[in-house]
Amino acid sequence: MSDLGNLAAFLDEGWRHLQQGVADSQSPARYPTFATVSPEGLPEARTVALRHAAQAEAVVEVHTDILTPKVKALKASPRAAIHVWIPRSQVQIRLTTTAEILTGKAAEDAWVQVPPTSRVSYGTMPDPGTPIKEVFGYKKPPVRDRFAVLHCRVDHIDLVHLGERHRRAEYVRSDGWRGTWLAP
Repeated sequence: MSDLGNLAAFLDEGWRHLQQGVADSQSPARYPTFATVSPEGLPEARTVALRHAAQAEAVVEVHTDILTPKVKALKASPRAAIHVWIPRSQVQIRLTTTAEILTGKAAEDAWVQVPPTSRVSYGTMPDPGTPIKEVFGYKKPPVRDRFAVLHCRVDHIDLVHLGERHRRAEYVRSDGWRGTWLAP
């Protein structure tokens, strides 16, 4: 637990949870909620797997199939929100990001790290979200050209700790991070 009155320590704690989510598949931060707005203006949220979190670069990454609705939404508007709840620590992390869709050679280093058994997540036929006639009326071949990395630059962080006395802070990225305590 971070120093209760120190903004920088609280921010470090939030990033520590995100990095733990990348390193540990059992961490609740491993599977955050990723929210976008559809081209039709509708909110859309789904669970993703956190694959990279770097505090120094203010970046988090997830992998996806380029034919998913979230990619379509990000092409219309690159803004996304990411929500993480850490029950044991009673910490909520909300990130506002600007996503860049990396494919081809730009995603090659990430692709080689994907285990062969997981590569089937990138290439579903018919395309993800397409109506099918029966429950298993689809195939999941690994298709390298369908793999993408969502490289999300973190612009804003809202951290809440629900301890005996709640605390909340927001951080805005400019030249480093500028933090402010907020009423929880």
